[in-house]
Amino acid sequence: MTLIPEIKPQQSIELLKELHILTREGKLNQDTRRKLKQVYHLYHFIEPLLLEVMESRADPILIDHGAGKSYLGFILYDLFVKQQAAGRIAGIEARGELVEKSKSLAQKLGFNRMDFFHLTVEEAMASPALPDQVDIVTALHACNTATDDAIRFGLEKKAQFMVLVPCCQAEVAEVLRKHKNESFGKTPLSEIWRHPIHTREFGSQITNVLRCLQLEAHGYQVTVTELVGWEHSMKNELIIARYKNSPRRNAQARLEQILEQLNLQDLRDRFIY
Repeated sequence: MTLIPEIKPQQSIELLKELHILTREGKLNQDTRRKLKQVYHLYHFIEPLLLEVMESRADPILIDHGAGKSYLGFILYDLFVKQQAAGRIAGIEARGELVEKSKSLAQKLGFNRMDFFHLTVEEAMASPALPDQVDIVTALHACNTATDDAIRFGLEKKAQFMVLVPCCQAEVAEVLRKHKNESFGKTPLSEIWRHPIHTREFGSQITNVLRCLQLEAHGYQVTVTELVGWEHSMKNELIIARYKNSPRRNAQARLEQILEQLNLQDLRDRFIY
């Protein structure tokens, strides 16, 4: 049993060293202590979903989309999946070198029910290596449109749950900026994004509003909350979507109205399909 109180007894010390949460000497510094707190907090939200899925599916699968170094996938496997008789985690990542590194680490640790796929979002949706239906889709700190890619994948694969922590959202802000002069003559609400810093902040906010409406239009019940306190991270919004097969009646109409009123029609294909 580890002497570091933040580390849970069942965790792999070797994994935490490989992820640079622990130093090679097995120590935890202030920065990695904060990072570990964020991971545990996210795990607190995902664990009940995993338990719920395990009750109804013999061999459930969680897809970590835009996995990067598969930080989240490895932690979920270590804390939950390896304690179970069934269940799999698969990471999808477009950068081949990261996929190879993750494969090597999983093999080294004996994490035999982890898979990694070098695929784009379009390839992932059509790949015969992935099932037609998945149980949970996660995307942690998925930059800019990567969160939208994860949502698109989750919708295509009929995911029961999606757990999303968006990051670095620039696309909507760019479109707001592009049509700023036109918006000034159209609505006084354009004052909300007149100044550059407000364009960036409002663009980030409205991006997640559009994502929530998109999910609700497809029959998901959506909860939006803080991931951790603002002192830990400014990229702090956590979106949890549960499929209810009950589309919110006015979600699509509201989504279309917002795109029209804010001059964001350029993004219609991203949020409406």
